[in-house]
Amino acid sequence: MLGLMQNRPLLISTVIEHAANFHSAAEIVSRTCEGPIHRCSYGDINRRSKQLANALTGLGVKPGDRIASLAWNGYRHMEMYFGVSGMGAILHTINPRLFPEQIEYIANHAEDKFLFFDLTFLPVVEKLAAAMKTVKGFVLMTDRAHMPASTGIPNLQCYEDLIANQSTEYVWPDFDENTASSLCYTSGTTGNPKGVLYSHRSSLLHSMLACSVDGLGLGTNETALLVVPMFHVNAWGMPYAGALCGAKLVMPGPGLDGKSVYELMRDEKVTLALGVPTVWLMLFQYVDANKLEPKQDLSLTRVVIGGSSAPRAMCERFETNFGAFVMHAWGMTEMSPLGTVCNLLPKHKGYNLQQRLDIQAKQGRAVFGVEMRITDDDGKVLPNDGKAFGHLMVRGPWIVASYYRNEGGVILDADGYFDTGDVATIDPDGYMQITDRSKDVIKSGGEWISSIDLENAAMGHPAVAEAAVIGAAHTKWQERPLLIIVKKQGQQLTREDMLQYLEGKIVKWWTPDDVVFVDELPHTATGKLQKMKLREQFKGYRLPTDV
Repeated sequence: MLGLMQNRPLLISTVIEHAANFHSAAEIVSRTCEGPIHRCSYGDINRRSKQLANALTGLGVKPGDRIASLAWNGYRHMEMYFGVSGMGAILHTINPRLFPEQIEYIANHAEDKFLFFDLTFLPVVEKLAAAMKTVKGFVLMTDRAHMPASTGIPNLQCYEDLIANQSTEYVWPDFDENTASSLCYTSGTTGNPKGVLYSHRSSLLHSMLACSVDGLGLGTNETALLVVPMFHVNAWGMPYAGALCGAKLVMPGPGLDGKSVYELMRDEKVTLALGVPTVWLMLFQYVDANKLEPKQDLSLTRVVIGGSSAPRAMCERFETNFGAFVMHAWGMTEMSPLGTVCNLLPKHKGYNLQQRLDIQAKQGRAVFGVEMRITDDDGKVLPNDGKAFGHLMVRGPWIVASYYRNEGGVILDADGYFDTGDVATIDPDGYMQITDRSKDVIKSGGEWISSIDLENAAMGHPAVAEAAVIGAAHTKWQERPLLIIVKKQGQQLTREDMLQYLEGKIVKWWTPDDVVFVDELPHTATGKLQKMKLREQFKGYRLPTDV
């Protein structure tokens, strides 16, 4: 027997309609590529996204067509989130930090029909336009005053001109909620990037969870700074979640340096900020260089850190100097991305700061909708005892079932679980902690060493700006840890200083066999350490213990 309830589809268009009806005046603040700060509302976004949908219809865009964006966080990009998906087309957000060859590959692989891009990326598009075989039109996301006099880009249009004369009346179509809404390519896989195709249903369920108290707790009274890019897993779903609950959203555009981020936090009275660790390191450097007092200047209460592990020292710094609680979160492109959030339990209320930081260092507990388990190499499920290390497996309604165009073939196990590629523990309270990527774990004498734990311990040293740990070949032990350090500017630090600092902070046999210092570490397009490049750089490195 079926229930007797109305069966309305979960569509992205319903989110912006709700925002326009009940949170019409809530602000969207954007730092533009042209320079000035732009202010608009959810009501404005709704009207302009309808103008965009009308314009796309006039250009011959049909349901299912892929419309690409190469853009920073800003109001025009947000209009695409709703205008493109709302009409039944698919928004393909391209990461501009990828190599040009990768951008060309994914545009062709997705068979994009139109490409919308910000002024910043004009040189990239000029170079690649001819190689984008299926793109029949290009739209520069600016106004007429900032259009270049001439370019080598065929069929180039101005965004503001494109939508200017379009009607603000548009009836969002109804269709199956499982219809594809957006497309992101992951840079975390080997070989060519692979596409993850989200649905309207998966995106809405994910947004509802983000607004829940045990999710990210986004609400009407929040002012959220989206430092996480809109081209990186749909800014962790925050443009949808913000519209769903009416939160004020602050978009930093291309201004991700410490000064620009700090000024937006201060001027817009940001209460919640979301981003990857590398951005927060730049913020800390700006605060230190200018001897600022964030606790006095800012209204910040919470920071969501994801993308890569948040060092304990970073969590402590936000707490003590900014008065902000760090919510460690974990997920991936294949998960829309939210999988776990590190909220505290009632039992932790009496904990002091150091005890709480022990909890906050973990990636958190699975949110509703995400089933999670760890397995050994043979697929046997391991206990949630906080000690057993295993392959992290997930399934749920916003988790990938297969890659776009079935790249990679079957990616789920017999029970429908997806292998995240992470190695993790899960404790009796359900807190999951990543100990490594399966390809990065250091196997020494038959035992595993967590490079992440070592990196976090090293990051606690006041002279360390950034740290990475890789496995170096060892005749006796197979692999031993090599610690690679970037020192803070003007700081002195020796190998012996670092090893002495680590004493008592890590298991003794995990102690790195050597410490080397470099000027910078390589990062991926999404800010993660590129350990593959480090392993290549230090290939053949002879450890002093390997005699």
